[in-house]
Amino acid sequence: MTKSELIRGYETEIAYQKHMLENLGRWLTLLLAVTSLGFLLIYFFNKQIILLILGFVVMILGSLGMLIFGYGIYHGKKNLAKVIDDFETKLQSF
Repeated sequence: MTKSELIRGYETEIAYQKHMLENLGRWLTLLLAVTSLGFLLIYFFNKQIILLILGFVVMILGSLGMLIFGYGIYHGKKNLAKVIDDFETKLQSF
């Protein structure tokens, strides 16, 4: 494997992982909106039991989704940092 192939491969992997982290961020934003919608249902329709229950369900599901995607973003950033460090190490030893 030549140095240019190594650089091209790592650059491709780093760009791909950054793109996937951006996608996770978009999902996190969407789930924040879902959670907010659930909160609004609870706040404005607290007299109607069906919409109140729906609001709680939507808010809980959105919150759990935010936790899961936030966890994925956290570990994705750590993984990206490891890939970048490995890339720098291999460049120095090449």
